[in-house]
Amino acid sequence: MPRKALDNPIVLAVLGLLLEQPAHPYQMLAELHGRSAHHAAAVTRGTLYNTVAAMAEAGWLADQGQQRSGNRPERTVYSLTEAGRAELVRRLDQQIRTPEREFSQFLGAVAYLGALGKSGALTALAERTDRLAERTAEDERRLAEVLASGMPRLFMIEAEYAIAQARSELAWLHELAEQVADGRLAWPTSPTG
Repeated sequence: MPRKALDNPIVLAVLGLLLEQPAHPYQMLAELHGRSAHHAAAVTRGTLYNTVAAMAEAGWLADQGQQRSGNRPERTVYSLTEAGRAELVRRLDQQIRTPEREFSQFLGAVAYLGALGKSGALTALAERTDRLAERTAEDERRLAEVLASGMPRLFMIEAEYAIAQARSELAWLHELAEQVADGRLAWPTSPTG
């Protein structure tokens, strides 16, 4: 299995899930999708299965045997090894201590906001703001629901972080739109302006 699979950002999530309890990849996928919209968008079944196979090959996961549910195929259940636990701690420590500049599609797009023209920019910003506000409200509802079900808050702080980021972006979007609308943000006088 290529070493590249071990560089996948979902490695940390899988190690964390297996710290909680042994699971088969299908359970892992369902749990990741249930906990985070970010994981739901980023984690595919194929990627997860390849990553789990690479982690097992690296000695971070141990095969705990097969599990069958009804007439479904047998699934291999994995648990975290001591090497896996050490890798989890190493990655957590490094990633929490070291802020990284993470490039998003929005960051790349907003750099060229002027190309939309003032009216187009205001329309696009308003639509993004509305969609982000709706998504954030849904994320807040889902988080409250999960916490009310008894899930320890410590296991959900990544969702709190994502919500805090979304709220920060919403505030910035509101301010930016106001600056575009009232002229505080200088706009080019080209045909696109």
